[in-house]
Amino acid sequence: MQNLWILAQTDTVESTVQSQPEASEVEAQPMNQQGQPVVAVDSNAAAPVRQQSPFSQSFSWVFLVVIFAVMFFMLREPRRKQKQHDKMVQTLKKNDKVRTIGGVIGTIVDIKDDEIVLKVDESNNTKIRIVPSAIGKNLSEGQ
Repeated sequence: MQNLWILAQTDTVESTVQSQPEASEVEAQPMNQQGQPVVAVDSNAAAPVRQQSPFSQSFSWVFLVVIFAVMFFMLREPRRKQKQHDKMVQTLKKNDKVRTIGGVIGTIVDIKDDEIVLKVDESNNTKIRIVPSAIGKNLSEGQ
């Protein structure tokens, strides 16, 4: 790409107070083929300075909206599953057959607020106590 440089000399005003006259200032600014100035890059700067177009600003807003929408739906799914699980635990009753999250299958003998007693073996009358959040599935639900 070819750059067109425009050089201009400014008028200098010699001050009567200063003993040395000021050197004339010369300004140079590169122009592209459309006649627009090319943005200068500071060699000490971490990144070049660029002008943002309206398209890039609207694109950034769209990008932010998409990110928030994705995050909303990612957080919504676990909440929905937790509500379904809480509803299933609330509807449990005595003599329901359940499977725990550990894979133990048993029949509910007693339900309290913070624990559930399961009968896991009929021949030995073996019972275990579990917390309600350990219930994975109600197997009596379909019957």
